[in-house]
Amino acid sequence: MTNRKRQVCGGLLAAAVAGWAGVASAQQAGAKPSPTPARPDGKPADLSKPVQVFILMGQSNMVGMGKVAGGEGSLEHAVRQKGKYPYLVDDAGKWTERKDVRNVRVMSSGLGPMRQFNNEWLTVKGKTIGPELGIGHYLGEALEAPVMLLKSCIGNRSLGWDLLPPGSERFEHEGKIYAGYKDSPASWDKGTEPQPIGWYAGMQYDGDVRNARAVLAEIGKYYPEATKFEVAGFFWWQGDKDRYNAVHAARYEQNLVQLIRQLRRDFNAPNAKFVLATLGQTKKGDGGNDGKILEAMLAVDGESGKYPEFKGNVATVYTNPLSLGGASNSHYNGNAETYMNVGEAMGQAMVKLLQGKGK
Repeated sequence: MTNRKRQVCGGLLAAAVAGWAGVASAQQAGAKPSPTPARPDGKPADLSKPVQVFILMGQSNMVGMGKVAGGEGSLEHAVRQKGKYPYLVDDAGKWTERKDVRNVRVMSSGLGPMRQFNNEWLTVKGKTIGPELGIGHYLGEALEAPVMLLKSCIGNRSLGWDLLPPGSERFEHEGKIYAGYKDSPASWDKGTEPQPIGWYAGMQYDGDVRNARAVLAEIGKYYPEATKFEVAGFFWWQGDKDRYNAVHAARYEQNLVQLIRQLRRDFNAPNAKFVLATLGQTKKGDGGNDGKILEAMLAVDGESGKYPEFKGNVATVYTNPLSLGGASNSHYNGNAETYMNVGEAMGQAMVKLLQGKGK
């Protein structure tokens, strides 16, 4: 153990597997996060332990739209001018690199071909960031085991249609039938025959899950020298597209509950923790579609929500106080501090769940 990490509470589960189909339950491993993570020491993790995989899903804000370069609002300005997020730079002012956290990002449109965008140690790379930097530094510091952040998502996708999880059933509303999983189109008049289009309910869910499984099937390609892994948790930041459809907004809670359950089934990870973030512009007490989506997200929180099954294993991060302007549809004006703030909060929430202390 290095002095950059905290002792993991409770130890790691002994079970470990080499393929996604045999993934063991998530480990109850974690440590109390510090207010600011320490600068990474550059040492690799102990590969005798299974890689702890955290799957990141959602839409464009999870993909990442926080600008790296530029003036006010950029990551460079926040770090170099304001002194924020000091763990991101070394003494020479260069971006740090975590040798114990792997950052992988893949994407496809529905069931189209998978494209790889990232496969490297966690560092600042490219023109934009998502919440992965904040998430990864908290997890990397807290966990003794190697960590992989596996982001599989694309922008402009709704939970009520594109990301609708398996097990979701069609339903009737105001004379229309709305699609259940694998139905097409999204809706049709009651009493008429649906005319399928070139997309079905849940196609993006299927594509995102397929791509994550493809990465895990070649774990050593994406985490060098690794042979075993466990899916330890999921991160979810989504909801913008559902704001523009009143029916999808009203069904968001039901669909979110099904999503949490189904992801755990699809990755054979019944004990994997789940952390989600709300839309930054929406305040508690807001009405309309935005308010319904926020209420749905708060309802699944394991501490203050209404689902006993999610106690101790699901956490909702309320991001309005963390957002520095703009809205989800404008990608928070590209403000990297918003993405860092949300990522840090999500990472801390996950560490607490892994530690077994709830939120």
